[in-house]
Amino acid sequence: MESLWRAATGSSWKATDETYGGVEFWTNPERSGWLTKQGEYIKTWRRRWFVLKQAKLFWFKESVISRSSRPRGVIPVGTCLTVKGAEDVIKRPFSFELSTSRETMYFIADSEKEKEDWINSIGRSIVQHSRSVTDSEVVDYDAKSGAR
Repeated sequence: MESLWRAATGSSWKATDETYGGVEFWTNPERSGWLTKQGEYIKTWRRRWFVLKQAKLFWFKESVISRSSRPRGVIPVGTCLTVKGAEDVIKRPFSFELSTSRETMYFIADSEKEKEDWINSIGRSIVQHSRSVTDSEVVDYDAKSGAR
């Protein structure tokens, strides 16, 4: 039932084979480490091991990751719009948020440096993997309306 709900709403935070298929998250991540994450439904805070690789942010209960590990969730970073500090929003030090057009997730790092490192790494991944607008997709409204 949950997968049907996610398919209907377009939500993809929970990991399935389709959401991480082909990404070898157990080797050479772009960044990995512990973060505290707020739950999606029950808003409790839990410490999880995160792995950023190939525009996907995976999380696990344990820090020892192997080929047989199954992520607890995955965020397709290419669909994210912003990553930024969130101390003013959730009133916790070293916190940051990651947002799509539909939802926002909150995280807490162990230090200011870790927070900045995660924001920078995720931000780079958003830029590298977001869909770029091509010249043929740019609409010139002035030309269509005849304005000069």
